[in-house]
Amino acid sequence: MFPLIVTLQAKTEADAPAIAAALARMRPLCLAEPGCLLWEAYHSEADPKVFVLVEHWESRAHWEAHGKLDAIQTIYLPEVLPRARRAAHPSTLLAV
Repeated sequence: MFPLIVTLQAKTEADAPAIAAALARMRPLCLAEPGCLLWEAYHSEADPKVFVLVEHWESRAHWEAHGKLDAIQTIYLPEVLPRARRAAHPSTLLAV
């Protein structure tokens, strides 16, 4: 499994509603993609400009292929990235 955490910070508070709407539209597209095990978007209650994406992919290759598909190409690149700063964090799930 390839877990990924992505943090997004809206450039302005006015950008947050558009980012939230775009991420909500992305979810079903992402979940339907090959290798997507989990794709969730969160909007911070502490800071209205902050969003966190939690993604689990079968492999890094599946995540990399995700970048070429509809959710990224038709929503994320044109609607989210111009409005936000992004940091991707490939992660390791800690045992509990």
